[in-house]
Amino acid sequence: MTELEDAAILLVILLFGSAFGMVVRPFLSERHRSRETTDLIQLVMTMLVTFAALVLGLLTSSVKASFDTVENDLRSVSIQLIQLDRSLRQYGGGADRVRALLRSYTAARITSTWIDEPRPLGDYHVTATTAASAGISVAASGLGDMLAQVETEIRGLDPQDPMHRRLLQTCINQFELLMHARWKLIEEGHGSISVPFYIVLAFWLVIIFASFGLSAPNNVLSYITIILGALSIASVVFVILDLDTPFTGVFAVSSQPLREALTQLSR
Repeated sequence: MTELEDAAILLVILLFGSAFGMVVRPFLSERHRSRETTDLIQLVMTMLVTFAALVLGLLTSSVKASFDTVENDLRSVSIQLIQLDRSLRQYGGGADRVRALLRSYTAARITSTWIDEPRPLGDYHVTATTAASAGISVAASGLGDMLAQVETEIRGLDPQDPMHRRLLQTCINQFELLMHARWKLIEEGHGSISVPFYIVLAFWLVIIFASFGLSAPNNVLSYITIILGALSIASVVFVILDLDTPFTGVFAVSSQPLREALTQLSR
């Protein structure tokens, strides 16, 4: 289920909650409509609205910070790719195969992650023939195999002099930094909002909107205000859920850092 569908379902539930309050109100006895009862309901709803507002605010801040962290980590991965390729270029012709695999990995990562965007221009993509000869998979799940092959090729280099030995050690260190940044990015790309927590928050919001239905005057302006309020809350929840999945949806991390890295790798 997409984030937009989740927000739409929440919108419908909130409106049904308000409608339930409006339907129940005529059946309440006079003692349930007394001033003391109304004041108590308003006091409890004020407390609940405050809690819900705090939670929504904290969630928005948290997922935005997480989204920014993923953006920064993606730039870090791009920088690590460029630095590794630069060291391999300095190593010389013996590292050409490794550089080609690194370009193929970068292009495959862009294509598999941002499936709705155009594929990178150039012949960077691994074909079925070259993948079979290298012992790797061209599927998205095989991107880790591509990097494993890169590591194997790097460690298989045979330096002939002290300068190349130092460059080889530099390449190995940079590859390890690249793998660390990659796994960090993978772990941060998963959603962090738990389903039980989301259900509890939705329950709070339904109670709030049911109370709106209980106390709302019977006129068109009141109905429009409740609908706009429910639409606003649903849009906030949509933004939170969408930011919580940084590689999909409307608010997605840009592929530009990796595309710029691929341009550098192709030089």
